[in-house]
Amino acid sequence: MNINQLGEFRLIDRLNRILPIDDKDVIVGYGDDCACVKVDDTLLLFTIDIQVEGSHFLKEKINPKDLGWKLSTSNVSDIVSCGGNPRWALLSLGLPKDLEYGFIEGVYQGIREAQDYYGFFTIGGNVSACNQVMIDMAMVGQTDRFVGRFGAKPGDYLYISSYLGLSKSGLELILMDKKEYEDFEKRLINKHYRPIARVDLVETVKQANSCIDISDGLVADLWHIVEKSNVKIVIEKEKLPIHPDLELYCKKYNKNLYDYILYSGEEYQLALTSAKELGLIKVGYVEEGNGVYLKEKSDLKLLEKTGFQNTLPTQQQHHLELTKDLTLLDKRLLHLLLVLS
Repeated sequence: MNINQLGEFRLIDRLNRILPIDDKDVIVGYGDDCACVKVDDTLLLFTIDIQVEGSHFLKEKINPKDLGWKLSTSNVSDIVSCGGNPRWALLSLGLPKDLEYGFIEGVYQGIREAQDYYGFFTIGGNVSACNQVMIDMAMVGQTDRFVGRFGAKPGDYLYISSYLGLSKSGLELILMDKKEYEDFEKRLINKHYRPIARVDLVETVKQANSCIDISDGLVADLWHIVEKSNVKIVIEKEKLPIHPDLELYCKKYNKNLYDYILYSGEEYQLALTSAKELGLIKVGYVEEGNGVYLKEKSDLKLLEKTGFQNTLPTQQQHHLELTKDLTLLDKRLLHLLLVLS
């Protein structure tokens, strides 16, 4: 049986059994945006993310500075979603021998911009030859209260931190490879290339019962909370905010707005549940039961666990089928590998 036949979650389950956690200082291991380890009186958060050429980005279509920024943002967003501040990062590089130095230099300049913005430092790393560009960042953060996927309670409100759907539409525009883009299209493209992790909301996250960053799509990520918290989450359709640029995009290209709002990934906004008023966008509620539902007037529809996947040009799909499941693995396995290394 190969990896593709196993599928993502069966693969994770099998591998997890090989590396059990038997350490009283590990507060949270598999199954959240970050692993959490107690060191003396400090809670350290561990996360890791990877950018693989051909799967996560197309080298000819991205400014390397944007790639460095986006890799950093994805890690920072995980730290923030668990109520922490980013502190330190490590980098591993897999680089083709014929890669122009200017490309990886640009990636590092983007990481430097992210460091200055988010307030972390890169303190070490590793480099190896590879057939394609692979850049892996591991990050450590700190918090005094871990907030994860397991704390949602019946009676909580469901909040999101901002508009959704912009990254997916930006990616589609990039892949259209148009000679000219309208101003609203350029703004959507920038949302895909330059997302911003919500470091401004760390203290708000600490007031929540549960939180997750929206990297796989709102519905898919809410399913993670549902499964960890054993609750039912209801999204109220009329409360979902619609960004004017996304509305223009959907009208121009005859798209369904809510396919983007519900299923766009790589947004790096937050979904939170709390019984408190958090001052964010209230879009639903939590109750007893199981599943993620969309409520429209009196109708209630169960939403499948569909998540966001990058849409690559057709000619690149075949050789990526095997690597796709690996590069989109739940970060639970990678968190443990970092903790044990």
